[in-house]
Amino acid sequence: MIADRKLAKKGGGWLLERPEGIFTPEDFDDTVREIIKTTRTFVEREYQPVAERLEHGELELNVPLMRKAGEQGLLGIEVPEEYGGLDLSKTISTVVAEELSPTGGFSVTYGAHTSIGTLPLVYFGTPEQKAKYLPKLASGEWIAAYCLTEPGNGSDALAAKTKAVLSEDGKHYVLNGTKMWISNAGFAHLFTVFAKIDGEKFTAFLVERDTPGLSFGAEEKKMGIKASSTRMVILEDVKVPVENVLGTIGKGHQIAFNVLNVGRYKLGAGAIGGAKHALALSAKYAKERVAFGKPIAHFGLIQHKLAEMATRIYAGESATYRTVGLIDEALQGKSGTEAVLAGIEEYAIEASIIKVLGSEVLDYCVDEGVQIHGGYGYSAEYPIERAYRDSRINRIFEGTNEINRLLIPGMLLRRAMKGELPLVDAATRLQKELLEPSFDQPDDLELAQIDNLKKLVLMTSGLAALKYTTKIEEEQEILATAADILIDIYAAESMLLRSRRLGGGVYADMTTLYLYQALDRAQSAALGVLPRLAEGDEMRVMASAVRRLTKHEPTDLVDLRRRIAQKVLEAEGYPQPRA
Repeated sequence: MIADRKLAKKGGGWLLERPEGIFTPEDFDDTVREIIKTTRTFVEREYQPVAERLEHGELELNVPLMRKAGEQGLLGIEVPEEYGGLDLSKTISTVVAEELSPTGGFSVTYGAHTSIGTLPLVYFGTPEQKAKYLPKLASGEWIAAYCLTEPGNGSDALAAKTKAVLSEDGKHYVLNGTKMWISNAGFAHLFTVFAKIDGEKFTAFLVERDTPGLSFGAEEKKMGIKASSTRMVILEDVKVPVENVLGTIGKGHQIAFNVLNVGRYKLGAGAIGGAKHALALSAKYAKERVAFGKPIAHFGLIQHKLAEMATRIYAGESATYRTVGLIDEALQGKSGTEAVLAGIEEYAIEASIIKVLGSEVLDYCVDEGVQIHGGYGYSAEYPIERAYRDSRINRIFEGTNEINRLLIPGMLLRRAMKGELPLVDAATRLQKELLEPSFDQPDDLELAQIDNLKKLVLMTSGLAALKYTTKIEEEQEILATAADILIDIYAAESMLLRSRRLGGGVYADMTTLYLYQALDRAQSAALGVLPRLAEGDEMRVMASAVRRLTKHEPTDLVDLRRRIAQKVLEAEGYPQPRA
């Protein structure tokens, strides 16, 4: 690895060096802990009493809930103080997303409002726009929505067909088009709508609900998140004042993509919160459910599931707060839209990693949670059933996991081409190193194994870039393979650095389990794409290098999982480290 400490705080820099330390939940200050308590109290006192009614279609209950959230400051965390907000850290907004996640559909209402609904205005609004709308959004008097997706464009947001034409008097833009899957559409007051001026210039507009020509489809009949409103938004000759253009004409993509970076890491955090909830439900049930004369928590295969759930949660949590800590550090002392957005964009790679990792950890946990519950898990009488249904959307929200898997290596390669990360130099030196491998026993085996995974992904990505050059984007399977290894590297390194701070114990066990499996996954994945990257003697040399880089000694994973499961059962859920 490259020992250039200037890379330590750069997005993607962890691929080229070992970080000295990371931010973890154990670093939360008193303000963060107070916000966590406030959010938990809100869930218990305000959400829980109406949860079933929301789930069964009384979606209008979202509105008073949002107002109460506004009264408690939960809607204005990232809104500047001069507009009625609190202007707090990204860490605080992230822990709120995590704590609200068990509320399912309501967490979508909240997230759509505070993240993609409000932040475009915070970052790109004029002083007049902010003064007019932000106080209402921060208080919960108004609710926000974000209108990007259309019936025919899906993940290809820039293929929007909604058009905006300037009126003859130059005072309004007339919008025509249809937006699909719009969260909060049933009760939102302010919509950020993306359209192309004259069919070309992709631009954002602020549209109020009572604007003539704005109408809505029926509520979508969804698999999950039933407590949230999801409707089609229809624009028929909607006249929007020119002063309601948000940001720069023709630069709507800057708004769309920058806000998505925030949405991605928050979604990952929320997914981890949901996974913790699923694990708690499962551990409690496993201790209570008796089969063959004893609680099923005593059975090895149930313990296997609980241990895997906890391990993946620990991976997701460690990686998430490492990322949010980096963002907060980058934003310290900075003001102005460009500086703030640059700080967030710096960690776009990590935001995509968190989105994929968190959503897939949640899907794993709710699936195994249903399995632990057996037939009862399939019954709506048990909360794990709703958790299972609510989870599935997260792999689609904020850019599908497939899109994000392409973005992760794609953004790394683009940074390398711009000279922002010396990946090409590292890959070139690595090719020579692999021909003359060192067999010295490393001083720190686990760190050396993570370094080897970094070498592996540099090797395979370097081969792919050399062979396919500008056509690498067409080799999606290879890019996704690189993404999966990169995700495992970032997660395992985050776990290891954190577990050493925590003094080992169950956290070291979870790290060992995850890293062992990451090495196996990486070997299988790399060997699966290697024949597309090399052939003959070169392929055989590289295959040998793959096996060498992912080599590890056998470990008693049964004993590891049993030890982890015991801690889960003692805690009746995720064994959250004490600060």
